[in-house]
Amino acid sequence: MDRLSPFHRGLSRFHAEARAFEAVARRVARAGAAPPVPSCPGWSVSDLVVHLGSVHRGVAHIIERRLTGPPDPSADPSFAGLPADTGDWPRPESAPNLGPLPESLADWFAEGASALEELFRSRGPDEPAWTWSREQTTGFWLRVQAIEAAVHRWDAENALGAPRPVGAGLAADAVSHSFEVMAPWSRARSGAPPGTGERYRFRRTDIAGGTGDGGDGVWTVCVDGDAVRLVRDEDPCDAEVSGTASELMLFLWGRIPADRLTVTGDREALDRYAVLVPPV
Repeated sequence: MDRLSPFHRGLSRFHAEARAFEAVARRVARAGAAPPVPSCPGWSVSDLVVHLGSVHRGVAHIIERRLTGPPDPSADPSFAGLPADTGDWPRPESAPNLGPLPESLADWFAEGASALEELFRSRGPDEPAWTWSREQTTGFWLRVQAIEAAVHRWDAENALGAPRPVGAGLAADAVSHSFEVMAPWSRARSGAPPGTGERYRFRRTDIAGGTGDGGDGVWTVCVDGDAVRLVRDEDPCDAEVSGTASELMLFLWGRIPADRLTVTGDREALDRYAVLVPPV
């Protein structure tokens, strides 16, 4: 049984996923060329390393400086911690950058991930920190960064043709996070159309079933107007999707198609879910 507190569990997850991502980056650096990332169109693994490393540095800056708003790179670019020589680094305007992944880029990523992990360890999860969500805490950033590291670790491994599933516990938490945090944010950001009461059920196949909001492996979601609500019932739904926690998470993050899961009910209604809640 996992007896870690949610905070320490989050630290362990972030550490494991960030180090696994680093391992892929170093493997690519040794290989001599950065492959494209199918699940992130227009990016190579090098571009993905720049992205995730930049996110880590930005989050660390927010927490360390106790910012009350998003950081402004133009006002203080030093938080990126760039080395003196980045001449052989990938350039965003040239993406996808398919040339060699510089070892110095992998080093920069590893240093930033370690610094963020140490910052998480030194601050309590309830410490105030600006976020893009309603929850303004360091603990929110830890949960989000563990999930983001897992998604992008899968992206990087997928680019090499051998992606490993996300751990069941982290994946299940990410599914709940998708409905509770990401779906409302995605809808607001994208201007998605209002729901008309569509109901979707997502069921884990790697846990005993039941009804509820994910604690028992079943999430029933209703999209009504602008709201995305988890409901606790087994009433009929428009479509039901079944798969492991990792498969459900990767589907909701737009990484794998519905064909990789078991779908019952109205397939067109399920396709509409991506319109109502655009993947991030």
